[in-house]
Amino acid sequence: MHLELERITEADLSPSELKEHQIYLQLLALSPALEERLCTGSDQEIYYVADMITRGASSARSDDTKSLKSALIDMITPKNGVLTPPIQRNVKTDRGFHHPRTGELLCPVNLNWGDPKIQRELSSGQLVPSGDLWPLFLYSGHSWNPENPWTGLFRGRLLVSAYKHVFTSPSSVDGNESRATRSCNARIHGMKTVTIPSIAYIATQVRFALSSSPTFSRTDTVTDSEYFYNLVIELLEDPEERVEVDDLLKWWN
Repeated sequence: MHLELERITEADLSPSELKEHQIYLQLLALSPALEERLCTGSDQEIYYVADMITRGASSARSDDTKSLKSALIDMITPKNGVLTPPIQRNVKTDRGFHHPRTGELLCPVNLNWGDPKIQRELSSGQLVPSGDLWPLFLYSGHSWNPENPWTGLFRGRLLVSAYKHVFTSPSSVDGNESRATRSCNARIHGMKTVTIPSIAYIATQVRFALSSSPTFSRTDTVTDSEYFYNLVIELLEDPEERVEVDDLLKWWN
């Protein structure tokens, strides 16, 4: 409000306040009448609007989590092949570092999943990767170049498949966009291009779907999902990484 009244400028805002202001502007773009309602509504009405936005975001995230929980198994199963041992669709106890396929995809790039000792320590919980270690599934071809960490980063096939599943349609994962029977999430929400937050969101969802954690929670210290998401955002919005990020977004779009 102070910005609109020109009592302050964006330069007066802290980084977190500036981020919140940008999110607010994006909300206004989706719902132009929102600003008037917030300015003229009672405290009770404002609390109601905030509660509905929070509920909507939580519901959408829950739907995506539930959908990817099962769909991810098909995405990581070799074409015309099977997973050995098989992975349950509705229970996650056999995922994460307890399964060779999900364990390999979740393994931090600086660790060697092919080392039995590393596998044992990750599976037992003796070794717990923090959210600031990029998992292998983020990379194209599951290949990490330590001399150039940007090579293939956020271009993994699984990441792309999950993005299509959530934002276009489940059928589009296999290239069958024509089978969709309703408007996709991207069209509903006016998304015309792939965005930094949407890449970070899908990366976080895939990371959780691969894990053995049963419930998506911001306070989960095992998956550390909120920390992971914020790190992806921080990297992709870093001005010093502008050239690489622009190239990445161009690739996605």
